[in-house]
Amino acid sequence: MPTAQPAAALSFRSAVEADVPDLVALVESAYRGDASRAGWTTEADFLDGQRTDPEGVGAIIADPDGILLVVERAGELVACCQLEHRGDHAYFGMFAVRPGLQGAGLGKEVLAEAERRARETWGAKQMRMTVVNVREELIAYYVRRGYERTGELSPFPYGDERFGVPLRDDLAFELLVKAL
Repeated sequence: MPTAQPAAALSFRSAVEADVPDLVALVESAYRGDASRAGWTTEADFLDGQRTDPEGVGAIIADPDGILLVVERAGELVACCQLEHRGDHAYFGMFAVRPGLQGAGLGKEVLAEAERRARETWGAKQMRMTVVNVREELIAYYVRRGYERTGELSPFPYGDERFGVPLRDDLAFELLVKAL
Protein backbone atom coordinates (compact mmCIF):
# COMPACT_ATOMS: atom_id res chain seq x y z
CA MET A 1 0.00 0.00 0.00
CA PRO A 2 1.62 3.32 -1.03
CA THR A 3 2.16 5.95 1.60
CA ALA A 4 1.71 9.63 1.02
CA GLN A 5 4.92 11.55 0.62
CA PRO A 6 5.24 14.70 2.73
CA ALA A 7 5.40 17.94 0.79
CA ALA A 8 8.88 19.35 0.34
CA ALA A 9 9.82 22.01 2.86
CA LEU A 10 9.48 25.65 1.96
CA SER A 11 12.57 27.74 1.42
CA PHE A 12 12.66 31.52 1.79
CA ARG A 13 15.06 34.01 0.23
CA SER A 14 15.21 37.65 -0.76
CA ALA A 15 14.22 38.34 -4.35
CA VAL A 16 16.82 39.47 -6.87
CA GLU A 17 16.36 41.36 -10.14
CA ALA A 18 16.36 38.11 -12.14
CA ASP A 19 13.19 37.05 -10.25
CA VAL A 20 11.12 40.01 -11.48
CA PRO A 21 9.37 38.34 -14.46
CA ASP A 22 8.39 35.26 -12.43
CA LEU A 23 7.21 37.38 -9.49
CA VAL A 24 5.08 39.62 -11.71
CA ALA A 25 3.53 36.51 -13.29
CA LEU A 26 2.82 34.98 -9.86
CA VAL A 27 1.19 38.12 -8.47
CA GLU A 28 -0.90 38.62 -11.61
CA SER A 29 -2.04 34.98 -11.58
CA ALA A 30 -3.14 35.23 -7.94
CA TYR A 31 -5.22 38.39 -8.31
CA ARG A 32 -6.24 39.21 -11.87
CA GLY A 33 -7.78 37.55 -14.89
CA ASP A 34 -9.28 34.12 -15.34
CA ALA A 35 -6.21 32.31 -13.97
CA SER A 36 -6.82 33.95 -10.59
CA ARG A 37 -10.24 32.31 -10.34
CA ALA A 38 -8.53 28.98 -9.62
CA GLY A 39 -7.77 30.34 -6.14
CA TRP A 40 -9.80 32.32 -3.64
CA THR A 41 -7.73 35.53 -3.62
CA THR A 42 -8.95 36.80 -6.98
CA GLU A 43 -9.80 40.46 -7.41
CA ALA A 44 -11.10 39.87 -10.94
CA ASP A 45 -14.70 40.66 -9.99
CA PHE A 46 -13.93 44.26 -9.01
CA LEU A 47 -10.55 45.11 -10.59
CA ASP A 48 -9.36 44.61 -14.13
CA GLY A 49 -5.97 45.45 -15.62
CA GLN A 50 -2.69 44.79 -13.87
CA ARG A 51 -1.98 44.18 -10.18
CA THR A 52 1.70 45.07 -10.53
CA ASP A 53 4.39 45.51 -13.15
CA PRO A 54 8.12 44.88 -13.51
CA GLU A 55 8.98 48.44 -12.43
CA GLY A 56 6.94 48.13 -9.23
CA VAL A 57 8.43 44.76 -8.32
CA GLY A 58 11.93 46.01 -9.15
CA ALA A 59 11.43 49.04 -6.89
CA ILE A 60 10.46 46.80 -3.96
CA ILE A 61 13.53 44.62 -4.52
CA ALA A 62 15.79 47.71 -4.64
CA ASP A 63 14.28 49.31 -1.49
CA PRO A 64 16.93 49.19 1.27
CA ASP A 65 14.18 49.29 3.94
CA GLY A 66 12.48 46.12 2.79
CA ILE A 67 12.61 42.76 1.16
CA LEU A 68 10.51 40.86 -1.32
CA LEU A 69 10.48 37.36 0.07
CA VAL A 70 10.53 34.56 -2.51
CA VAL A 71 9.01 31.29 -1.31
CA GLU A 72 9.99 28.11 -3.10
CA ARG A 73 9.19 24.43 -2.69
CA ALA A 74 11.54 21.99 -4.40
CA GLY A 75 13.05 24.91 -6.36
CA GLU A 76 9.66 26.07 -7.68
CA LEU A 77 8.24 29.54 -6.96
CA VAL A 78 5.04 29.04 -4.94
CA ALA A 79 4.53 32.34 -3.09
CA CYS A 80 5.94 35.76 -2.30
CA CYS A 81 5.39 38.69 0.02
CA GLN A 82 6.78 42.15 0.65
CA LEU A 83 8.10 43.27 4.02
CA GLU A 84 9.01 46.89 4.60
CA HIS A 85 10.56 48.27 7.78
CA ARG A 86 8.72 51.40 8.89
CA GLY A 87 10.10 52.41 12.27
CA ASP A 88 8.38 50.47 15.05
CA HIS A 89 6.30 48.38 12.64
CA ALA A 90 6.60 46.44 9.41
CA TYR A 91 4.33 46.68 6.39
CA PHE A 92 3.19 43.43 4.76
CA GLY A 93 2.15 43.51 1.12
CA MET A 94 2.30 41.94 -2.33
CA PHE A 95 1.30 38.60 -0.81
CA ALA A 96 0.66 36.00 -3.48
CA VAL A 97 0.28 32.24 -3.41
CA ARG A 98 0.01 30.27 -6.64
CA PRO A 99 -3.76 29.85 -7.22
CA GLY A 100 -3.72 26.05 -7.48
CA LEU A 101 -1.95 25.82 -4.11
CA GLN A 102 -4.28 28.16 -2.21
CA GLY A 103 -6.41 26.82 0.61
CA ALA A 104 -3.91 24.20 1.83
CA GLY A 105 -2.11 26.18 4.57
CA LEU A 106 0.78 27.50 2.50
CA GLY A 107 -0.26 31.13 2.99
CA LYS A 108 -0.47 30.66 6.74
CA GLU A 109 3.12 29.36 6.78
CA VAL A 110 4.37 32.27 4.68
CA LEU A 111 2.57 34.83 6.85
CA ALA A 112 4.03 33.29 10.03
CA GLU A 113 7.54 33.43 8.55
CA ALA A 114 7.04 37.06 7.48
CA GLU A 115 5.93 37.99 11.00
CA ARG A 116 8.91 36.17 12.52
CA ARG A 117 11.35 37.94 10.21
CA ALA A 118 9.84 41.37 10.90
CA ARG A 119 10.09 40.76 14.63
CA GLU A 120 13.59 39.26 14.62
CA THR A 121 15.23 41.33 11.86
CA TRP A 122 13.84 44.76 12.67
CA GLY A 123 12.41 44.40 16.17
CA ALA A 124 9.01 45.33 14.73
CA LYS A 125 6.31 45.51 17.39
CA GLN A 126 3.47 45.44 14.90
CA MET A 127 2.66 44.22 11.40
CA ARG A 128 0.42 46.42 9.26
CA MET A 129 -1.22 45.82 5.92
CA THR A 130 -3.91 47.32 3.78
CA VAL A 131 -6.62 45.22 2.15
CA VAL A 132 -9.23 46.30 -0.38
CA ASN A 133 -12.30 46.95 1.76
CA VAL A 134 -14.69 44.79 -0.28
CA ARG A 135 -12.50 41.70 0.25
CA GLU A 136 -14.49 40.42 3.25
CA GLU A 137 -13.29 36.80 2.84
CA LEU A 138 -9.66 37.93 2.74
CA ILE A 139 -10.10 40.29 5.68
CA ALA A 140 -11.69 37.41 7.64
CA TYR A 141 -8.64 35.25 6.80
CA TYR A 142 -6.33 37.84 8.39
CA VAL A 143 -8.63 38.34 11.39
CA ARG A 144 -8.43 34.57 12.05
CA ARG A 145 -4.64 35.01 12.15
CA GLY A 146 -4.73 37.75 14.78
CA TYR A 147 -5.04 40.89 12.67
CA GLU A 148 -7.47 43.55 13.82
CA ARG A 149 -9.64 45.72 11.63
CA THR A 150 -8.96 49.36 12.40
CA GLY A 151 -11.78 50.83 10.35
CA GLU A 152 -9.17 53.25 9.00
CA LEU A 153 -9.65 53.63 5.26
CA SER A 154 -7.39 55.17 2.66
CA PRO A 155 -8.56 55.99 -0.87
CA PHE A 156 -8.13 53.59 -3.75
CA PRO A 157 -5.93 55.21 -6.44
CA TYR A 158 -8.68 55.65 -9.03
CA GLY A 159 -7.23 56.79 -12.33
CA ASP A 160 -3.80 55.19 -11.72
CA GLU A 161 -3.93 52.06 -13.83
CA ARG A 162 -0.67 50.78 -12.33
CA PHE A 163 -2.93 49.44 -9.55
CA GLY A 164 -5.71 48.16 -11.79
CA VAL A 165 -8.85 49.35 -13.49
CA PRO A 166 -11.69 49.48 -10.95
CA LEU A 167 -14.99 47.87 -11.93
CA ARG A 168 -16.76 49.50 -8.93
CA ASP A 169 -16.78 52.98 -7.44
CA ASP A 170 -16.69 52.01 -3.75
CA LEU A 171 -13.13 50.69 -3.34
CA ALA A 172 -10.79 51.78 -0.55
CA PHE A 173 -8.00 50.19 1.48
CA GLU A 174 -8.61 49.16 5.09
CA LEU A 175 -5.72 49.10 7.53
CA LEU A 176 -5.27 45.83 9.46
CA VAL A 177 -2.79 45.54 12.34
CA LYS A 178 -1.34 42.78 14.50
CA ALA A 179 0.88 43.07 17.53
CA LEU A 180 4.04 41.02 17.11
